[in-house]
Parts: sequence; structure tokens; C-alpha cells
Amino acid sequence: MNRFQTSSVSQYRYLIIVMISLLLLSGCQSFSFRSADSSVKNNRTLPIPLAKHEFTINGPHDEVVGALQVITANSEDTLSDIARRFNLGYEEIVAANPNVDPWLPGEGTQIVIPTQFVLPDAPRQGIVINLAAMRLFYYPQTKNGEPQRVITHPVGIGRVEWKTPEGATKVAAKKENPSWIPTPAIRKEHAANGDPLPAVVPPGPDNPMGTHVLKLAWPSYAIHGTDKPPSIGLRGSHGCLRMYPEDIIGIYHGVPVGTPVRVVNQPWLLGWRNRHLYLQAYPTLEDDKRNHQKLVKTAINTALASPKAKLNAKSKGNLNTVLISEATKIPRAIAMPITQSELSLLSYLDRATRVQNVLPFNATWDGDMKGQLTAVEVMDMANR
Repeated sequence: MNRFQTSSVSQYRYLIIVMISLLLLSGCQSFSFRSADSSVKNNRTLPIPLAKHEFTINGPHDEVVGALQVITANSEDTLSDIARRFNLGYEEIVAANPNVDPWLPGEGTQIVIPTQFVLPDAPRQGIVINLAAMRLFYYPQTKNGEPQRVITHPVGIGRVEWKTPEGATKVAAKKENPSWIPTPAIRKEHAANGDPLPAVVPPGPDNPMGTHVLKLAWPSYAIHGTDKPPSIGLRGSHGCLRMYPEDIIGIYHGVPVGTPVRVVNQPWLLGWRNRHLYLQAYPTLEDDKRNHQKLVKTAINTALASPKAKLNAKSKGNLNTVLISEATKIPRAIAMPITQSELSLLSYLDRATRVQNVLPFNATWDGDMKGQLTAVEVMDMANR
């Protein structure tokens, strides 16, 4: 047998091996598909999650909206992925799941989705931003006879050295496809870090302001989109308030110029719902030096002595001191009814609605993760 014949036989054998391998692989793929289809079918027995950005407020005495949910992580999920899917920020979902690896939750891991919110203690007018929760609440104007609504989204806020100011302002102007003109201080900082900035950054995918901006009456501050969506729910900006690209569009079109904006810092939120007082505790910002142990005790006593407490027929004797203690030690961004004395955190989580790990039915995000930060970059921002 000559060299050509030997080569032909080898090629023929190689082709046979490849064909057999493909058939076997095809069988494995079919088996995997059936297994996945079975898993999906079982998952579909769970309810589809509802939209978690717009809620109806059931009267002036209702101070809690939304519902606590639990999903099962997929093998490819990170907590950052899940947060964006459910309109949450990074710190929110990490606080709610303190024992879960943010970058590798693991397939089958139960993930708490803290989509129940105690409304901030502020007038329900215009936009209210709670820095501790890293969350925006917008109260659209309603017609007479219509129930009040609230639209809420996570935000990114200013770094420690570039704090977002607190207080009252308003939306002074709006701009679509904005250019970014960094301030001299920002340009100086970037130059010192070896990352010089141009005088003007034109509109486009690399513009840090994203596609839409609401300029505030405070000079140099704005509510805007971002080219780095995973930075939402972190302290990463120069003081502005960042939003997911899909969230800023609705706020931009829905909020008129002149809308009042109030920025507060409330890590301890108390509110009534269904005759129970809820406590929602967020981790305090690292530069917030207030005595929060004293503040929360005072706030609870004030809530129990308020006219709303009488309407809800609750008293101090019903307080669940265990839940309050747990929230004080490890704030988990979960709204919990602290006037159910028999309730534990585990039993409360067991009551949460189990839903599919899919986008809410009327979500607008299509899963495009342009501007994705690396794990190192997000952790760097989280640790600032």
C-alpha cells in the first residue's frame, strides 16, 4: 500500500470516527434538550413575576408597595444579572442575600428578590431619591378620583469623595443624546489617574451620561443614564444619579421640567400596610456617622404613637424584638412586618412568592448588557 493509499484509509477512518462522534454528540444534545425542556416545564408551573417598577398606592395610609419574591438561580446567573432583571441595584440584592457568592450563586440557589418597598418619609410629590436605598421614587400627578401611583427604580449615587447632595431641588431641563462636559475638577482627577478626558464627550455608546439626562437646578448635578449598567446600586458617580438605560427612558418621557426633586438619606424606613408596621433596613453609607441605633428606636416609637398606628390598631406590645435586632445587626434591604411577634426571618422568607427566574411580563429590557463591567471593576466600586 503506497503513501497515498495509506493516507486515504486514514482519512476514511477519521471520517467514520467523526461521524460516529457527531451522532453520539447529537444524542447527548437531544438528551440535554429534553432535560432542559423538562426543567423549563417544571419552572413554568411557578407564576410569572409581575413588573416591579410601578405600583398603585392603596390610600394615604398605605406606606408599603410591592411584594417579596424568591427565584432559583440558573447556572450562568450572577447577582448583578438578576438585579437588573428584577429592577434592583447591586447593593440591594447583595444585602438581601448575604451568604450568596455574587459572582457564582450556583445553579439551584434560592435568591431573595427584595421587591417590596417602604416608601420614604417625604412628601409624595415629584421625585424622591433615598441615597441609603440607592433608589428613586417618582409620584406622577393623577386626576381627581384616581389612586396615586409610584414608579421606582434603582440608582447609582456619588462616591464618598463626590457625595450626592441632600435637600430639595427640581428638574431644570431635559436633553436627549446629551454631550458630557466634565467639570475642571473631574478632568483634573482623571488626568491624575492617567486617564485624560476631552473637554467634551460627544453623544454615543461611550458617553457616561447615556442617552437621556434630566438636569437638576443644582449646578453640575443630574439624573441620567449610563454606559456602565452594572454600576447601578453602587457609589460610583461624581455626584450625579445614574439609572439603567431602560429605566431612564421612561423617567425622561414621564417627568416634566419643573418637577420637584427631594434627596434624602434614610437607611431605616418604617411604614404601615395591612394593619402591620414594616421595617426596611438598608446598610448605612460609610460616611453617615449618625447614631442609627438611637434613630431607629426613636422612629419606631414615633410610628407607634402616630395617628396611623391607631388606625391600624397596633400597640408597642406587638413588637417583634427579634426581627428588629436582626435588621439592626445585618440590614438586608427586606421589608419585614415587625408587629407580628411570632414571626422569624426564615418563616417570613418562606412566605415569599416563588416566581420564575425570567423578566417581568412588561419589562422593556432585552438583555443587552453593553457596557458590562468586569467583576473586578464592580467589586472595586462596591468597596469604595
